[in-house]
Amino acid sequence: MTLTPDQSAEISAARERTAATLRPTVPALEAMLFNAIPVLDHGFVRVIDYMGDDAAVVQAARVSYGRGTRKISEDEGLIRYLMRHWHSTPFEMCEIKYHVKLPIFVARQWIRHRTANVNEYSARYSILDKEFYIPAPEHLAAQSSDNRQGRGAVLEGEDAARVLSLLRQDAEQTYAHYEEMLDENGAGLARELARMNLTLNTYTQWYWKTDLHNLFHFLRLRADAHAQYEIRVYAEAMLETVKAWVPLCYAAFTDYRLGAVTFSAKMLDILRRMLAGEAVEQHDSGLSKREWAEMMAALGR
Repeated sequence: MTLTPDQSAEISAARERTAATLRPTVPALEAMLFNAIPVLDHGFVRVIDYMGDDAAVVQAARVSYGRGTRKISEDEGLIRYLMRHWHSTPFEMCEIKYHVKLPIFVARQWIRHRTANVNEYSARYSILDKEFYIPAPEHLAAQSSDNRQGRGAVLEGEDAARVLSLLRQDAEQTYAHYEEMLDENGAGLARELARMNLTLNTYTQWYWKTDLHNLFHFLRLRADAHAQYEIRVYAEAMLETVKAWVPLCYAAFTDYRLGAVTFSAKMLDILRRMLAGEAVEQHDSGLSKREWAEMMAALGR
């Protein structure tokens, strides 16, 4: 990702402005403010603003006035308890705002997370930049034979070259037509109409603001290994900002959400039977073949 001179100047200007505040601040996140974290070939994530910290979550849970003489270990224990028992409202006391540049098809997937405030760059009023996402060769894969929404083997040789050529040609051609339709000396078509033939790998931008609870929900799904690569890399970049912002909450989240699995009541019963020495097989477990496979995979068996 390469920032334009205007974008670099804007970031420098934003980082030069300082303001005295009585609000809690987080030095590690302050150091990241406004800076763009590169994602994909032209995309980025950057933190624009935030409110609250680990102590704000603890304060909301205890409804207290301040830290007092409590130890960090006490705060950590409470945060882990809240995460472990799915007490979500204290995490809603923290908020963060991101500026994200991303391909349109990733944005359409992302927008399904409706518990956020979003304001997207408008192609009705402005002209979209000539920037397209072209996958790196290692991420150019065929359709999975056993997963309708997943990828299979990586394309190679002539197949890969042909697909990459098509992606570039289509994006270049539709953008050229977009410019032609906008040309005031030609058709002079309205921007809101000229945009409609652009390819979904065209980059858009938005401001996305959410609270920590809903951010964790987004990250649990999108930072998962099964998530589509193109949205997962954005989630991974955002995880780094959360780690800097609320390290105690981040540690609890990675332990109880990202690194955890959930067993159904039937699965838990089967596990108890196994621990008691009983030999349990799929056909007498009461689980479907898929459920059984998922449970065995989680147990490393």
